[in-house]
Amino acid sequence: MSDKPKKLLLVVVILAALAINWILVLKFFGYMKNTMIYGVSFNTEYANYLGLDTKPSFAKILDDWHFKYIRLSAQWDLIEKTKGHYDWKDLDWMMNEAAKRNVKIVLAVGHKTPRWPECHFPAWTDITSHSNHQSDLLNFMTIVVMRYKNHPALEIWQVENEPFLGFGTCQPISTKSLKEEIALVKKLDPNHRTMVTDSGELSLWRRTAKQADFFGTTMYRVVWSKAIGYWSYDWIFPPIAYTARLWLNGRDINTAYITELQAEPWIPDKPLADTPLEEQFKSMSLKRLKSNVNFAARTGMPRSYLWGAEWWLWLETRGVHEFSDYIKQLKKF
Repeated sequence: MSDKPKKLLLVVVILAALAINWILVLKFFGYMKNTMIYGVSFNTEYANYLGLDTKPSFAKILDDWHFKYIRLSAQWDLIEKTKGHYDWKDLDWMMNEAAKRNVKIVLAVGHKTPRWPECHFPAWTDITSHSNHQSDLLNFMTIVVMRYKNHPALEIWQVENEPFLGFGTCQPISTKSLKEEIALVKKLDPNHRTMVTDSGELSLWRRTAKQADFFGTTMYRVVWSKAIGYWSYDWIFPPIAYTARLWLNGRDINTAYITELQAEPWIPDKPLADTPLEEQFKSMSLKRLKSNVNFAARTGMPRSYLWGAEWWLWLETRGVHEFSDYIKQLKKF
């Protein structure tokens, strides 16, 4: 064998050895580190859609389930239904109740915020004109940030929700717009950090991982589509797939959270209330919930926000308490 092939073979062997070594390191940290704290997301509009009242629902999250980290939204279409007129009563109340209990809030702001249909903008803003719509949005964001920047419950500003993912009725936003929004939030409130989120299943995180002070990812394990039906990510994404993407994008794992850990069913195309429990449990049984919680911990990320509080509350109204009983046992702080 000539020198050139020998050198090439040596390089390949060295690279393979380094890759195996790094995988083992990631595997060690991803599977052995289990110090995850579990928070929760809550959306008033979805809770109301399920027939739940905001105040008793949020009070249960605080006082019965004892969550110490909660993700809320300053949902534009709910707060500013009429241009220049603002309804703060629900968000003010939740922020104040959280502060009384030393609960810390991630507050999402932007054109895209959590829950279907992904975009939440009022009917009066002109989405056919980017400049007009962006001006309206930045004005709203300014008012939100100025209102809550000194609130004792506020921990992190989430700017947009999965901004580059086209999903639901919502189109991706531009990098320029996202950077403009982050810069605005930082200018108005230099004392709180920002977060940008992305899909854990449909993105490599190249455009999002380092946009803000924190990074958040979704984590769905069983989904449904018209083309395939129910299918699982279990065989596609092990915990190391999340850990490795953080490393490849230069994101410190200690500033990366799971902001949407699946803890509710992925329902076929019909309202949840019209879907039999047997069907709902195909994508989210108690066994699956426990599996998802354990899977998340094995990524090594320090915190997860469970996605499904409204569903657990709705189940309780139907006499199903096994999910909420399990949630009570999770590590909250």
